[in-house]
Order: sequence, then structure tokens, then C-alpha cells
Amino acid sequence: MKRQFAVIGLGRFGGSVCCALIEQGMEVLAIDQDEARVNKYRDLVTHAVVADATDEQALKHLGIRNFEHVIIAIGDNIQASILTTLILDELGVEHITVKAQNDYHEKVLTKIGAERIVHPERDMGVRLAHHLLSKNVLDYLELSDKHSIIEIIASTKMSGKTLMKLDVRAKFGCNVMAIKRGREIIVSPQATQLIKEEDILIVIGADEDIKRFEHEMFDE
Repeated sequence: MKRQFAVIGLGRFGGSVCCALIEQGMEVLAIDQDEARVNKYRDLVTHAVVADATDEQALKHLGIRNFEHVIIAIGDNIQASILTTLILDELGVEHITVKAQNDYHEKVLTKIGAERIVHPERDMGVRLAHHLLSKNVLDYLELSDKHSIIEIIASTKMSGKTLMKLDVRAKFGCNVMAIKRGREIIVSPQATQLIKEEDILIVIGADEDIKRFEHEMFDE
């Protein structure tokens, strides 16, 4: 049985979420007040409707409480985002993810029932900054305020050495979770695993530890 999602707000972020979920074979109800936006996704998603998400009766009529997960991707209207979150929580929606505009918005959303808060613009800015500051960093994912995952290209300093020799965990407090080598992915690599230049390492750790790891292993 396909999992059911509802996406409220069909701007760039909400539209991207709809496309990604459909590509994964999920059922998606797309909701927006703008008829033009709804029509844009009508042939893509399972159902697309014009509705005001701040209208509790409209959401009840759509059977929103029956959806496993609702994503609120409303753009700049913080008031509508907060009110919609509150209504969904009171209706008993189990999983609610909301796009936040700022930290204050996030604090309010957390208090009124949002399970997960996302900052797409901020997160993309952080990822871009890490990529610009280091030619080796391909991607960056913030796990919490203090921990992250990075994808980083192995440097000449690492080439020809094993993970045991590099001793990343003991020296820096980071863990190499996987290694990408061309089309091959080595998951949970052994200590005897030899690193080759241009390998892509997936590393997890505290932000300060990752910074030390980057500085020591990648600054020539």
C-alpha cells in the first residue's frame, strides 16, 4: 500500500517536495490557494486542490487527518503557516513538517505541534558556503546545532594510507561511514581499507571535530 502525503503550498519548495515524493511512488495531495499553481501540478500528483489551509472545515473535508504526513511549505505568510500547523495538530495529524522562515518562526512551530522544521534557504546557503570554502567538500548536511555529515574528496595526504593509519576517529573524533569510489560504495569500511586519491569520504562528527579534520588533512 502506497504511503500518503499532503503538501500545502506549491511554491518552489513545495513543488519540489511533490515531485520527489511522486518519483518515489508515493501518493500526494497537493494544496494551494493559487489555482494556477494547483493546475501546474494537477497532472503530476495524485490529487491537487484549491483550498485555504487556514480553514479548518476545508481541511476536514479533504480528510487531511487520514494522511500519514503533511508538509507545510507555505512561503512568506508566517501567520498562515502557524495557523495551519495549529489546525493540523488539533486535527490529530501524526507527522507535520513545516518550512520555517526564521528562528523565531521555528520556536513557535515547535511549541504548537510541528514534528520537524526545515530551513531550505538557510540550509542551502550553509551547504554552498562549505563548498566554496573548501574545494574538497562536495556536500554538507547539518544533523543538529553541533553535528554534521560531509562528503569530501580524499586529499593527497590521505592517498595510499589505510583508515587505521589515518586514525581519523582517535585523532579527530570523526567517523568515516562510507567511501564512494566511482560507482562502488563501501559501507562501514574496515580499518584496513586503503584510501585512494579522489575517493569520496562520507564523514560524520561534531562540527568542531570536522573542522579540525579538514584543516589537518586538506590544507596543503
